[in-house]
Amino acid sequence: MVNLKNIQTEIDASFLYGILADNEDDENVASVFRQMSEIEHGHAVAFMAKNELHLSKLPGPSSRAKILKLIGKVFGYDYILGVMLDTEKGISASVVNSRNKHMSIRSISDTAHVAILKNILDNHPEVSGSTLTRFEKRHRSVGGNALRAAVLGGNDGLVSNFSLVMGIAGAAIGQKEILLTGLAGLLAGALSMALGEWISVKSSQELSENQMQLEMDELETNPEGEEREIALIYQAKGIPQKQARKMAQDIMSNKDNAIAILIKEELGINVEDLKGSAMEAAITSFLLFSVGAIIPVIPFFFLSGTLAILASTVFSAVGLFLIGAAITLFTGKSVWFSGFRQVLFGLSAAAITFGIGKLIGVSVAG
Repeated sequence: MVNLKNIQTEIDASFLYGILADNEDDENVASVFRQMSEIEHGHAVAFMAKNELHLSKLPGPSSRAKILKLIGKVFGYDYILGVMLDTEKGISASVVNSRNKHMSIRSISDTAHVAILKNILDNHPEVSGSTLTRFEKRHRSVGGNALRAAVLGGNDGLVSNFSLVMGIAGAAIGQKEILLTGLAGLLAGALSMALGEWISVKSSQELSENQMQLEMDELETNPEGEEREIALIYQAKGIPQKQARKMAQDIMSNKDNAIAILIKEELGINVEDLKGSAMEAAITSFLLFSVGAIIPVIPFFFLSGTLAILASTVFSAVGLFLIGAAITLFTGKSVWFSGFRQVLFGLSAAAITFGIGKLIGVSVAG
């Protein structure tokens, strides 16, 4: 029996790789994306033929794929590449787990399509080393993209503040008090998230900078020792000792090149990662949390009592469903399943806090 979802996945992948190709400035990388699009379309056709389905029934791109195209147009097409890479990793892991479960022999096709992309690049002599480096850099940087952070940040704000508001509402406190609590929860949560993000980024940068400074000091005071370290790094990669020492000598002839190699190979630090702004990360985190946290509070600006509680619940449920639906852009799961699952979890948390608030309110009143 054919799995229609598999066919749709291949069609969507073909469509999205085509979008990446059409919007890629580097023709060599665009060529890779076009070939991947053809490969994915070929998979879909093969699925159809295997299950004796006429090609006239081949589906078009799904709504999810079209939304991703729109997101790429607005925010940049690296978002699409990030989603594709995450999807391929998930498919690869699923296939490998299935083979392990059934004790079947692994196939080279089990590996993620990222490996296929690298092979295509490696086997095209017209693709320069700088192009390959650029592609791999993008590969590393877009997997956990900012759009996912936006969705999760909004979810944190919505669930936490919805639960807080319902807890206070359960204690039968007045409209003004609930509104004040909701706004205080929004501000406190957003500031906490922003400060945590700032500390995380800043401390990581400072640690890396200290390590880099120490490495530069060691290079100045003990160049022979650093040369031996470089040689050992290459020996650990399987390069013969004599050749590794020659490579280390060549590298040490250029101090800037030597420190760059040591930072990358010995410390494992990507200098590009240090260019991010801690303040920008903090402000972004503040805004994302606030967007989600304001949703359950809105009705209390205009309503009071049971009507305000019901309106807040409806607003929050809609927000939770939209967040769950947005998550499917990365997971590929059913919009309805993911959306309603998010609603269920969010409403459950709010119901628990509402019940606790009710108990505390009765206890205090009694």
